[in-house]
Formats: sequence, structure tokens, C-alpha cells
Amino acid sequence: MAKAAEILEIPATITDRGQTTVPAAIRKMLALGKRDQVVFRGLADGTVMISKKETRAPEGDPVIGKFLDFLARDMTNEPGRIRPVPKSLVARGKGLVKGIRVDLGAALPDDDA
Repeated sequence: MAKAAEILEIPATITDRGQTTVPAAIRKMLALGKRDQVVFRGLADGTVMISKKETRAPEGDPVIGKFLDFLARDMTNEPGRIRPVPKSLVARGKGLVKGIRVDLGAALPDDDA
């Protein structure tokens, strides 16, 4: 038998300007970071749902997009973790592309080709 969904109820105050703060527990539940956007959906019965607005990279790869979203959130939430890229890793990357010529102005080939 499936467990019924638990409802989290947290009161919040609306300011004179019609603003409120999304409670920390809700921000954590939705994995919201600074500058993330939310979407409110109101139902006819007066229920309102809030969810994280998903950002889409233009014609982007969903895996890369999620990874970049993760990096952006992590850098915002934990700036103390940011470290320079080690020289050995830079050298390894340069070794991978050594001798490869790329025309950055050229059109990319179709994926179907």
C-alpha cells in the first residue's frame, strides 16, 4: 500500500508590498538557490501550488543543462567551495585537443548525418 503524501504547512506573512519569503524548508524541498524562479499555479478551489521554474538551455542537452544548473546552484549556495582548476587538469585538457583545428565560426554538422 502506497504511503499518503505528507503535507508540509508553513505560515508566511505577506508584506505591505505583497511580498513574502519562501520558507527555508520549501526552498530546500524544491532545490531553490539564489536567483532561481518559481511558478505559482492557482486552482479553482483556492489551492495554490508552487514549483521551481525549470530553465531550458536553447536546444540544449538535458543532462548538460541539469549539470550546469547544479553547478550554478552550488556556486551560489557554497561559494567557499570554488577552487581554481588545477594546472594538471588544464594540461590534460590541452593534451586532448593538441593538433586539432577548430573553426569556431563554422556551422556545426547535423546530428543525424
